[in-house]
Amino acid sequence: MILVTGATGNAGGAVVRALLDAGKGVRALVREDAESELPEGADPVVGDLNRPGTLTDAIAGANAAFLLSGYGGLGETLAEMRRADFERVVLLSSSGAPGGDMTNAVARYHILSEQSVRESGIPWTFLRPNSFMTNTFQWIPQLRDGDVVRAPFADVAVSTIDPDDIGAVAAKALTSNELEGRSLRLSGPESLYPADRVRILGSVLGRELRFEPQSNEDARLEMSAAMPVEYVDAFFSFFVDGTVDETTVLPTVREVLGREPGSFEHWAEEHAAEFR
Repeated sequence: MILVTGATGNAGGAVVRALLDAGKGVRALVREDAESELPEGADPVVGDLNRPGTLTDAIAGANAAFLLSGYGGLGETLAEMRRADFERVVLLSSSGAPGGDMTNAVARYHILSEQSVRESGIPWTFLRPNSFMTNTFQWIPQLRDGDVVRAPFADVAVSTIDPDDIGAVAAKALTSNELEGRSLRLSGPESLYPADRVRILGSVLGRELRFEPQSNEDARLEMSAAMPVEYVDAFFSFFVDGTVDETTVLPTVREVLGREPGSFEHWAEEHAAEFR
């Protein structure tokens, strides 16, 4: 039995689907009232990674876990997993972690989570993906209002990754020791500017979409309304100061899975209904 945290999220949901497709037993950690969002075959259990005391039922009888970074009780949770003789843990980390910059708020919580996993004594694998293709869902409100998409960091090309590829890599790491002790940087198959993604999405939807770059000033103002300023500073460090490289196309998905990662065009075709 494999415990998947964040089981209704973009990455966790992909892990659940990949494990079920492989015929594995999945225990899906969800918040209250989220059980209905799970696919058939997943065993739902309610709990909160910030409250390790709520995870007793989730841990009991499981032997591996997919974990998310950034939770305050992660060390205590890992200690309980160690006592339960977990065979392996796969941690969803970040492209910002390898730089080791503890002054960057986003990088820091991933670095600290990796440290907790290393210190747990449980065999581990770290996944450090680029930005998700599902971030494109942020454009849906704009597309409901018209054919113009405004987005920040227009001059930064990113090889975004389909969460289904993250799920497939995680499933392999959770079901064998082949990737044990490895920190895997993951990317999609092509590096695209925001304008490229708008063009591809428009072609898939049959709409003449137009991209408008958002100034750094406007982007900072909008982001500051949605997240703490230290996180805004972190993303500006990544994509304006260039302290993280999400442009380079990496071979990791192909090496691990024996196939190319999914393209943004394919992802857009799969999710076209959600944009209509």
